Amino acid sequence: MLFLMQADLTGLSSPLGRIVIALGLLAAIVVAVRFLWENRNRR
Repeated sequence: MLFLMQADLTGLSSPLGRIVIALGLLAAIVVAVRFLWENRNRR
């Protein structure tokens, strides 16, 4: 059980995994900003 807690089975702590997470967060922010910007202009 201790091995499962220490090992990163998903690989998300690797440099590539961190880049993927950062790109996903950036994409979510861009989508949210575009959504809010379009709704703001409709009023």
